[in-house]
Amino acid sequence: MKTESVLEKVFNSGQLAVTSECGPPRGALPEKVIEKAKMLEGYVDAINVTDNQTAMVRMSSLAACILIKQIGLDPIFQMVTRDRNRLAMQSDIIGAYSHGINTMLCLSGDHPHFGDHPMAANVYDLDSVQLVQTVRKMRDEGKFQGGDDILNPPKMFIGAAANPFADPFELRVARLAKKINAGVDFIQTQCIYNMAKFETWMQGVCDRGLDKKVHIMAGITPMKSVGMARYMKNRVPGMDVPDEIVKRLAGVSKKEQPQEGIKIAVEQIQRLKEVPGVHGFHIMAIEWEQKVPEIVEKAGLYPRPEIK
Repeated sequence: MKTESVLEKVFNSGQLAVTSECGPPRGALPEKVIEKAKMLEGYVDAINVTDNQTAMVRMSSLAACILIKQIGLDPIFQMVTRDRNRLAMQSDIIGAYSHGINTMLCLSGDHPHFGDHPMAANVYDLDSVQLVQTVRKMRDEGKFQGGDDILNPPKMFIGAAANPFADPFELRVARLAKKINAGVDFIQTQCIYNMAKFETWMQGVCDRGLDKKVHIMAGITPMKSVGMARYMKNRVPGMDVPDEIVKRLAGVSKKEQPQEGIKIAVEQIQRLKEVPGVHGFHIMAIEWEQKVPEIVEKAGLYPRPEIK
């Protein structure tokens, strides 16, 4: 059973890929997952399903991915290394693949003290780079990390995250190279607001030829309000929000701010389309999924390519 990832096919076709995000509900509410996924249908190539994001308990990424798969859409199975050891992670990977889920994103995960169970034990048996290596070994060598053979190995298209803005900035390209060496196929970046700094990072990526080895998806998060912009600028580690974005949102009425935020996101996509090495966009409209179709259309990324 070799099923090629839809995302992989879009990249291979040379077209810009588009993904978005679906945060599972904080309860046994399958209809909520389906409702969010259907908002994105036809506007994205695949739907990223988060794994207890911000260290808050939610429906599992695997369960939500299965629900999305059952309605004929393509999920990206997120897995954080915070909550499971290597046995549980490998078990979930073959479980996901047995349901036809063939694209995944390997992450470390936010520390529990950010979430609703600050007393929870971190597992971190593997880090995100080691998880990428494990998935690649399962796929390419048909081996579990412990060395035993896998019956029908999971042919996963493997993703990871990159933050071009974290300190020290000069090590960011080297950090990406480490993930590429581990076997990653595509990268989703942190939300981009400082365009000049991102372009500098991409220049470093292209100078080392890394854009030929991995598909980079630029992260886009539309701002709903000036309050959100200030919070992300001052309170979210590793986020780089220039003053001009805060000023621009502050310069319109409260009622107009959501639309101004969407306008900024569309302008960012238009500019990033011209940046060498950018192969697509990951639109993270946090609890604002209904705005993704508008952003995709206005940015000239609709209709999505028909992939045979």
